[in-house]
Amino acid sequence: MVDALVSNTSDSNIVPVRPRLRVQNPAIMRGFSFPMASVYILFSSSAKKYYVGCTKDLDLRLEYHLKKVFANSFTAKYNDWELYFEIPNLSITQARKIEVHIKKMKSKVYIQNLKKYPEMVLKLIEQYK
Repeated sequence: MVDALVSNTSDSNIVPVRPRLRVQNPAIMRGFSFPMASVYILFSSSAKKYYVGCTKDLDLRLEYHLKKVFANSFTAKYNDWELYFEIPNLSITQARKIEVHIKKMKSKVYIQNLKKYPEMVLKLIEQYK
């Protein structure tokens, strides 16, 4: 149901307000699947650098990186990005928090350890539920 809100003054002073969507029956939303997100780490062997990101569509996002869709982006500087590591099946909020956490670490060793020690990934997933 969509409610349009207007002022209760005379017809000449009606002020339309952006419609508000209200779900009358929240049970309708049960069983509705939202696309899951991933945290991904790319590696450039020529630059010896990592790139950390999150997305709901990893294949499309990788294509954007490789085709340099965003010309001024960090990944556009190098041509040899490869998927180094992925943490799949996260909510977008959880993926974003994990991405920020990894970036704040500012450590190649930390990134390498994520791949080497799966328990680190499990701990991150639990921490940012």
